[in-house]
Amino acid sequence: MVKIAFAGGSGNVGSEIIDVLVATQKHEIVLLSRKEAPVATQGITWVQVDYQDQAQLTKALNGVHTVLSFISEQDDPSSPLQKNLINAAVQAGVKRFAPNEWASSGTDQMGWYAYKGEIRRYLQQLNDKEKVLEYTLFQPGLFLNYLTYPYKSTKHLQNTETPFDFEQCRHLVVDGSITFTTVEDLAQVVARALDFESEWPVVGGISGNELSMEELVALSEKIRGKSAKVEKIPVEELKDGSWKSSWSPKIEHPSIPADQVDQLSKFMVGSILLGVSAGEFVCSDEWNQLLPDLEFTQAEEYLTKAWKDKP
Repeated sequence: MVKIAFAGGSGNVGSEIIDVLVATQKHEIVLLSRKEAPVATQGITWVQVDYQDQAQLTKALNGVHTVLSFISEQDDPSSPLQKNLINAAVQAGVKRFAPNEWASSGTDQMGWYAYKGEIRRYLQQLNDKEKVLEYTLFQPGLFLNYLTYPYKSTKHLQNTETPFDFEQCRHLVVDGSITFTTVEDLAQVVARALDFESEWPVVGGISGNELSMEELVALSEKIRGKSAKVEKIPVEELKDGSWKSSWSPKIEHPSIPADQVDQLSKFMVGSILLGVSAGEFVCSDEWNQLLPDLEFTQAEEYLTKAWKDKP
């Protein structure tokens, strides 16, 4: 048993992973939070921290073996809070660190992920001359769970619309492919990775399913039993923002203020499609190879079950 610290992990993806770890009863779990603990939670110790206070963070990480970070800094691409956390982890003698990745392999087309790219560079520089901190970039691609929208398919992950609408069987597409992994499978990988005795790979790709746009459309038609309406968006129009479509999804996420959802949605959808076109949602399979006995959920089986008896 070792002590695992979650930084900013009280929502969405972090909570899915915490549930799996609590169920295993293998590790001591510490949740670092800006807020006080709302209620006592069995199996979890809450510690209120100020991420701007590196000395306080260092104290909070005393005796911690692994830190899993879910700190989002869309408003500051320099990512000062996550850098403070990394520096505190080094000072406290933390062995392993997982930065806030939990998504795509690439970030160039999606400006709100700029802080992820900055942290990748920061960690690489940290270990440039000698290994200071072991880390991995958990990259599962796009969560397969999103394709069950508007129906919730897991306990904590907040579902949202995507350009791939299974309910109405309509899709906005470009040429490209996407790695889809369920958040449940991601949680299992992380739980296994915490017990993994060998060194973590720097790039920790997780590949549940890799589907081309054509395969995704065909799958939606098979599962929903009707022809899909497909609109292929020109990449040049995505780049200059002039693209148009008969519909557009509304992207909702805890990190997006409610009064900005409409304004940001078209920009984000365009950026996501550019990311697909650039191959930024295709992830490698390092953890698949390191955990060969772990069976990953297949898209057709999962979505067929999720959409059964749905109107």
